[in-house]
Amino acid sequence: MYERNQVIRQFESTIAKYCNAPYGVAVESCSAALFLCCLYLKVKEVQIPKHTYHGVPCAIINAGGSVKFNNHSWKGSYSLHPYPIIDSAIRFKKDMYVPDTYLCLSFQYSKHIPIGRGGMILTNNKKARDWFRLMRADGRKEVPNSKDKVKLIGYNMYMIPEQAARGLSLFYW
Repeated sequence: MYERNQVIRQFESTIAKYCNAPYGVAVESCSAALFLCCLYLKVKEVQIPKHTYHGVPCAIINAGGSVKFNNHSWKGSYSLHPYPIIDSAIRFKKDMYVPDTYLCLSFQYSKHIPIGRGGMILTNNKKARDWFRLMRADGRKEVPNSKDKVKLIGYNMYMIPEQAARGLSLFYW
């Protein structure tokens, strides 16, 4: 594996294990995590609580979906109904992963692991994990440029190694 990605993989593995998820994919923010999940599942109409962070409907719409707000009250996390996507930006607990979902976390400065900016997708779907990894890095594999053969167009949504290292430090602190 490309050296600069080792600390990111370690952070992904540590958080996934703590949450009891097989895989974690670190990205630049929870909004980016939600966007990639919506894009992967090709969402259409998505129902979300009307009292949520404004980046959530933006992620849905930017991924090609439409939003229907509901009066659902929530605490800590909620699903993007009817899809298996969970916005857990403000909840972070041991063994919290829900099987067969795409659980999205936030590491923004006011959250449980306040690295400043960052998010993660927890999943048990290896195919999705591999797709998210490509999409977060402009459609590129995690190899030096000289060895890469780009296969699709992605987004610049990766977590930088310094943030992952800070996340590990704060997690163990």
